[in-house]
Amino acid sequence: MHQSPDGPRHVAIIMDGNGRWATMRGRPRLFGHHAGARRVKEIVRKCPEIGVKYLTIFAFSTENWKRTQSEVAGLMKLFRRYIMRESRDLLAEGVRVRFIGDRIQLDPKLVKLMDELELLTSDNDKVNLTIALNYGGRDEVTRATRRLAHEVASGKLSPDDVDSECLARHLDTCFLPDPDLVIRTSGEARISNFLLWQSAYAEYEFVETLWPDFTAAEFERISARFGARERRFGAVPK
Repeated sequence: MHQSPDGPRHVAIIMDGNGRWATMRGRPRLFGHHAGARRVKEIVRKCPEIGVKYLTIFAFSTENWKRTQSEVAGLMKLFRRYIMRESRDLLAEGVRVRFIGDRIQLDPKLVKLMDELELLTSDNDKVNLTIALNYGGRDEVTRATRRLAHEVASGKLSPDDVDSECLARHLDTCFLPDPDLVIRTSGEARISNFLLWQSAYAEYEFVETLWPDFTAAEFERISARFGARERRFGAVPK
C-alpha cells in the first residue's frame, strides 16, 4: 500500500473542449484551438510551483485526421506557430520539450521544428513537457511490438527476454515515468486511446471545464486532491 503524501510527479492531460468552447461563442473551431494553446503556457508555468516534474499533453491523436481538411491544416499551422513563438520562453524557463507519436505522417517542416525544439531544450530539467502529436496508444504499442519482432527475428533479442519492462523500453515514452494522474477536460469520461499502457495505475480526473477555461488554480486544486488519495496498486489496506 502506498499513501501519497504529496501531489503528482507526472500529470497527463487530455485537452478536450476547444471546438465546443469556440462554437459556444459563435466562432470557428480553430479559434478555440488557439485559445487552448495559450492555456498550455499557464499550466506549464504552474508545474514547478506545485511539484509537477513531468507534464504530458495530448495535442493531436491518430484519429484526429478524420476531422475536416481545413481544421487539420489549421491545427498543423498552429503547431508550427506554437513552436516558433514559444521556443525562446520554453528555453528560458527551464522547460525540456519532447514529442511522442508517429512523425511519418507529419509535414517535414513541422518535424524539423520539433527536432530543433527538442535539441534546443535538451539541457533543461525544471519541467519536462511531452507533447503527444499524431499519437495513439494502440498505434504506439503496435509500433513497439513491431520493433521487438524485428529484433527477435534478427537474433538481437531472445523471445524469453520479452517482458513488460522490455516492451516499455520500446514505447515512445521510454524516457518518462508512468503518469500518476490523468486529467480530461470538457466533461467526457473516456480515455480516447491516450497512454493506454502507461496509465494502468494512474488516478483519473474527469472535469466539466472546457480546456480554454481550465485555469492554473483548477490544476492546482486537482493536484492537491491527488495527494490525499490512497494508492494501493492492487494490495489490500493494512
